[in-house]
Amino acid sequence: MKQLIIWISMTTFVFTSLAQDAVFPLYKGNIPGNKEVEVEEVRHVSGSGSPMLTKVTKPELWWYSAGTESPRPAIIICPGGGYGYEAYQHEGVQVAQWLAELGYQAFVLKYRLPDETLFEQATFIPMADARQAIRLVRKMAKSVGVDAQKVGIMGFSAGGHLAASASTLFNKKIPYAKKGKAVRPDFSILIYPVISMTDELTHRGSRKALLGDAPSPEMIELFSLEKQVSPSTPPTFILHAADDKAVPVGNTNAYAAALRDNNVPVNEIILPQGGHGFGFRKESPAFQWTDHLAKWLENNIR
Repeated sequence: MKQLIIWISMTTFVFTSLAQDAVFPLYKGNIPGNKEVEVEEVRHVSGSGSPMLTKVTKPELWWYSAGTESPRPAIIICPGGGYGYEAYQHEGVQVAQWLAELGYQAFVLKYRLPDETLFEQATFIPMADARQAIRLVRKMAKSVGVDAQKVGIMGFSAGGHLAASASTLFNKKIPYAKKGKAVRPDFSILIYPVISMTDELTHRGSRKALLGDAPSPEMIELFSLEKQVSPSTPPTFILHAADDKAVPVGNTNAYAAALRDNNVPVNEIILPQGGHGFGFRKESPAFQWTDHLAKWLENNIR
């Protein structure tokens, strides 16, 4: 009887500990690329009422647990914000809570933005953080109930560009980051993503924030991710609204076409309405995106 009580207590502890949220620093010790500049992280509310985050110098993963005892797929979420801020609530926390309820280990990535006043070689800082997030989740997989063979990345808008960068450029040597298999996501989820840096398709605010006022042709080519797809790019769910006036739907069309050309499994969905930035706003006519994603995850990842 005593042994039974001990077993029940231990089982309850394991389940409870997995169910609790936690915050994990992305790096131990000195954070690579940070300049010695004193700055306070800034949180504010946009004109539309969305909580925003900027001036991040200490990147983190915010864990929202599936609360299960068996290993589950992990999804690392990159909020959007034009590489100038992070819409961490409706493109981060709310999405993570929903995914956790579906049975996935969800992590919101609080990543550093490409601010030259704060970071050396600032263009590569967000991608370095995304790679480190994938490595870290795999490294601590057992302790957080993650299936290390199913670690995916998800992004909205410019966060979608970051997620697609992690999905296509993982073999590219960049400052402050490992490359190769350890940082390659097993799948990617892109919601109204910025994909291209070309004049025809780009979101100019995102391009300016990431590459500067006068980017070289080489940098435009490198970060135009429809040109970086290979057969090693992971299976992808990609979704856009046809009436998006901020990030042209052509970004999604071009990336999906490149995936198909490389025989990479892709589920491309174009919704008729929704505009841009709808995230987890239930009042949006595009909120059906959650049904499409839940079905794709169930059929392909679970």
